[in-house]
Amino acid sequence: MKRKISKILVANRGEIALRIIRACKELEIASVAIFSEVDVEGVWVRKADECYPIMGNPLQAYLDFEPIINLALKAGCDAIHPGYGFLSESAEFAKACEENGLIFIGPKAEHISLFGDKMASKEAMKEIGVPVLEGTVEPVRDKKDAEKIIAAKIGFPVIIKAAYGGGGKGMRIVKKAKEFSAMFDSATAEAEKFFGKGDVFIEKYVENPRHIEVQIVADKYGNVVHLGERDCSIQRKHQKVIEIAPSPRLSEQVRKELYRVATKAMYKLGYESVGTVEFLVDEDDNIYFIEMNTRVQVEHPVTEIISGIDIIQRMIQIAEGDPLRFMQDQISFRGYAIEFRLNAENPQKNFMPSAGTIEKYLTPGGPGVRLDTSAYSGYKIPPNYDSMIGKLIVWALDWEGAVKKARRALDEFYIEGVPTNLPLHREIAKDGDFLRGHLRTDYLDRKMSVFNLGAKDTMEKEEKKLSYIERLIKKIKEHKLTVRQ
Repeated sequence: MKRKISKILVANRGEIALRIIRACKELEIASVAIFSEVDVEGVWVRKADECYPIMGNPLQAYLDFEPIINLALKAGCDAIHPGYGFLSESAEFAKACEENGLIFIGPKAEHISLFGDKMASKEAMKEIGVPVLEGTVEPVRDKKDAEKIIAAKIGFPVIIKAAYGGGGKGMRIVKKAKEFSAMFDSATAEAEKFFGKGDVFIEKYVENPRHIEVQIVADKYGNVVHLGERDCSIQRKHQKVIEIAPSPRLSEQVRKELYRVATKAMYKLGYESVGTVEFLVDEDDNIYFIEMNTRVQVEHPVTEIISGIDIIQRMIQIAEGDPLRFMQDQISFRGYAIEFRLNAENPQKNFMPSAGTIEKYLTPGGPGVRLDTSAYSGYKIPPNYDSMIGKLIVWALDWEGAVKKARRALDEFYIEGVPTNLPLHREIAKDGDFLRGHLRTDYLDRKMSVFNLGAKDTMEKEEKKLSYIERLIKKIKEHKLTVRQ
C-alpha cells in the first residue's frame, strides 16, 4: 500500500504553488512547476527543480488536465499536487491521475465527488447524525417549485446557493417573499455564467452566525484527527477576508462538539487526506454543517502555526501510504494566529480586481510574522486569475497580542503600483469589535460605512517616509552625509 514519491508536479500557480514546492524541498522530493504564458515571471517557476509551459488560454491552461497529466508522465513524475482552486476538487482529474499511474495528492475521487455535490453531501452528513439546515435535497431550476418548497417547510429568510459551484457565486440571501423572484433569477443566471448550470438549492438562512471550520487529517488506515478550528466569519460577498485560529470567544462546549462531529463524520465516511468541515454557529450555539472542502484551504497557515504541523507535508506523506505520525492526544495548540488575505483590488472602486506592475514592495517581518506570497517588486499581476497575491499571517501567545502584532505588521507593509485591500485590513485591525472578538458574518456589512478605506492620509504619510528614506540613501551614496559612530 506504500509507494514512495520521488517527483511531484504542482498543478497550480502563485503562492500555493510556491508553498508546495517548499514542502517538497524539505521532504527531499523533486518538484515540477507549470506556468501559462502570462506566468513566465512567476517566482514558483524559478524555485522548482524543473518547469514547463502550458499552452492555450491562460485560465483554461490550469484547468485542462489531459496535457498536465501527459506533461507529468513525460517529466517522470509519480504524483501530482493540485493545491487549491483550479483542479483541486475535480473528481474526474483525481480519477484520471490514478488511471495513468500517478498519485493524486488529495482524497479519493469518490469523496471529492460526494462533497462537490452540495445536496448529496448534506444528505450523507444528515444520515450519519451531523446537524444540517433544513432545505431542498435536489437541485431546483423552476421558480414556482422553489416557492412551494419554501412555503411548505422552510420559511423565510432563505439562502439560494449554486448547486455546482462555490466562492459566493450564484448565492443570494432572501429575507422577504416579495424579494424572492428577482433574487432567484439573479442567482440562477450567475450560476449558469460561472458553472455552466443554473441549478440552485435553497436552505434556511441563519441570521448573523459565526462561520467556523474544523481542519481534518486522515490516513488510509482509519485514523482521523482534527487540528483545531478556524474562525472565517469576516467575509465580503460570501468570500473570506480574514481567518483566525482558534476562534476567539467560542465556548469550550461548542468547540468540543464541533471537533467530535467533524472527526466522527470523516471516520464513518472513510475519508483520507486533509480536508475542512465547515459549520455555521448561530446565536444560541447551535451548529449546522454547510460544506466540506476536499483540499488544502487558503487559510491553512494559521492552523500550521498554532499546531506546529506542516499540513502540506502531511498530505504528501498520507498519499505515499504513511500512517499518521501523531494521534489526537499528541496534538496541542499554542497561541492565536490571524491570516489577512492580500488582494490586488481597489477599495475605492468597490474592490474591483486590479492588474498591473508592483513598483515598490516593502514587506513586514520580525517575530511571529509569516508571509506566503509570490509577489515581488517588479512583478506584473495578470488580469486572468483570482486577485489574491499573498497572505500575511501573524501569531502571538494571546489574542490581544496577535491583534497588536497584526497592526504593526500591516503598518510595515507597503505596496506601490497597484491598489490593494491593505487599507481594509488596517481598519479591521484597529476596530474595537475585532479586538474584543465580536465576529459574525455580518461584520463587514456593519463596519464598511465607517471604515476609512481611502486611507489617503496613511498613504501620503508612507509615501513621504519612503521618499525621505530614498533621499537619505542617495545622499549617503554621494558621500554628502557624514555618519557619526
